Amino acid sequence: MSVLIRRLTQGLIGFMALQTAAFALDVAFPPDLTRADSASPVVLDRHGGWLRALPVEDGRWRLRADLDRTDPTFLKRVVAVEDARFWIHPGVDPLAVVRAAGSALVRGHVVSGASTLTMQTARLLEPRPRTLGSKLVEAARAVQLEARFSKREILGLYLTLAPYGGNLEGVRAASLSYFGHEPESLTNAEQALLIALPQSPEARRPDRHPVAARAARRQVLARIARAGEIPSQAVAEADADPLPGRAVFPARAWHAAGELARAAPPGQSTVVSTLDAALQGRLEDLARAAAAAEGPQETAAILVVQIDGRAVRGAVGSSGLSARGGWIDMTRALRSPGSTLKPFIYAFAFEEGIAAPDTQIDDAPLRFADYQPENFDRVFHGKVTAREALAQSLNVPAVATLANVGPEAFEARLTGAGITLKRPNAETRAPGLALALGGAGISLRDLALLYAALGDDGVAKPLAWTEAEAARVRRQPGRRLVRAEAAHQVLDILRETPPPEGSGPAALLRGRPAMAYKTGTSYGFRDALAAGVVGGYAVVVWTGRADGGARGGVTGRDSALPLLFQAADLLGAPPAAPRPIAPRAAPPALQALKTGNGGPRLIFPPDGATVQVEGFGPRARGLSLAARGADLAWYVDGSPLAAEPVGGRVIWRPDGPGFYGVTVVDGEGRQAKARVRVKGG
Repeated sequence: MSVLIRRLTQGLIGFMALQTAAFALDVAFPPDLTRADSASPVVLDRHGGWLRALPVEDGRWRLRADLDRTDPTFLKRVVAVEDARFWIHPGVDPLAVVRAAGSALVRGHVVSGASTLTMQTARLLEPRPRTLGSKLVEAARAVQLEARFSKREILGLYLTLAPYGGNLEGVRAASLSYFGHEPESLTNAEQALLIALPQSPEARRPDRHPVAARAARRQVLARIARAGEIPSQAVAEADADPLPGRAVFPARAWHAAGELARAAPPGQSTVVSTLDAALQGRLEDLARAAAAAEGPQETAAILVVQIDGRAVRGAVGSSGLSARGGWIDMTRALRSPGSTLKPFIYAFAFEEGIAAPDTQIDDAPLRFADYQPENFDRVFHGKVTAREALAQSLNVPAVATLANVGPEAFEARLTGAGITLKRPNAETRAPGLALALGGAGISLRDLALLYAALGDDGVAKPLAWTEAEAARVRRQPGRRLVRAEAAHQVLDILRETPPPEGSGPAALLRGRPAMAYKTGTSYGFRDALAAGVVGGYAVVVWTGRADGGARGGVTGRDSALPLLFQAADLLGAPPAAPRPIAPRAAPPALQALKTGNGGPRLIFPPDGATVQVEGFGPRARGLSLAARGADLAWYVDGSPLAAEPVGGRVIWRPDGPGFYGVTVVDGEGRQAKARVRVKGG
């Protein structure tokens, strides 16, 4: 009895020692899972349609298998053909080993292998020459894999790494390339070919070796039939199916889908984006046609955002990869917005009680310190309402309104909504009035965020690029950009903006929704923009050159606006009934935009300024003085200055460098003063 106990104890100790050694070896020499962790993330549209994937090392298409979206009959047949006892063995099938060894002894050569699906997965993870030593390593690795993963996970690894010819790896890549669809539903012929290919992927490629591919497919069909998985008539039908060629993977929404694929976390096989593949295709066609019509150096970008959830439904980064600069995503590029920020200047003014839609503003020559804006057509219109100024995109009233809002406050409010304007020397210089006319860089994505906020009662939220993000954004309260009433007032004005040529007002066109929109043209005609809100969407369009080159006279109204209307027509927005006509009048306190304290306003030179002149004395070019007020008289150090006989301007020609006191007095005796320093050129 004691001998038996001793032997049992020794056996238990030996078993435990063996287990400990195996565990130590497993920890010291774990399987290399690098290839398992490296897969091409696939970006799908909102409906599950393919957009784009990125290749892995050496340009290989390795798409991670998704067993939940793979034909279950195919999965069953893969196991039946490759490893019938897959679900019960520990990684190595002893019965298969005995059978293979016996056949080799009887025949004198290897007749059938004993590799299980787990062993094949181990070989795919760590490729080695096919030798007996390699088989032993694969067997050990298979046991390690079985200890780390479930059977279903191992089957998923195999169907991710299995080679299918050329640079295709995994059943998804093969199904998409050979058959043009996901492996969710596969015909008998497709299943047989996908089972046969991994054993000899190059020799059986249907696009290069159709005879060998057909024979291998027929052999698999016969094995499936012998297993009772398919009737003989179905075998004949499947065998008669033509062999597929190989198609290029689709690449729609190249820039946005590529960005989403690169941002996918490790191990994520699929990214379900907010993009709509059908809409995306039509938008890409529009951008391509618009750029082609304008010239070989032109490109275009379009962004369509559904306001609910801020889901990006269409994102065209360029007019095509073959276009000049087509690889650059222009929805992310910082460009001048031209006049497209003007609606927000007026929205802030309406909210703060600085102006109302029908407040009168002087559209006349004005100088703000060293800045003197002009209208685009160089024509001034006298007194106009804020409504008219915005609808006609007049520059001087917009700058005057921004001066009252305050450029620092304007920029701060945009920053608070998540928008960062890119200004030259922003670290050392405060924002100026040039912001009203596009004097800062902004991306189309941020511009779309702003216009979506206008369409959502003035609430700003980040754009959502995946369906998961859109669900989160819907639940977020967002950031208040402007009050709802001010946002509605601006949208009502923008709906009155004259439509492009060839398109009548929405109220007169049956079936067309009313779109609130604004155009913009940057300095030098480099950027043509149009942004609008229609039917629950915000749409932003840009045309120009990717290198920022100037274009002769191409405006946002001429170039971008027709493209905006074409894009909006694709959205299927419901028609809008015209708004009721109501009397228009600004509140008594806002009849006219206030521009000062009632006295004259000295515009140039500003108090405390240092100004530089080219020369001194009566023959010098001098400085043109500017102020706002009526019946103005000018004095320098108490000496009066007379207006020029031609043009009526007041020119000051200092006698020499130094400090001077400049005073302007209006007809009622009110005055404004400035102390300035004059330097020579």
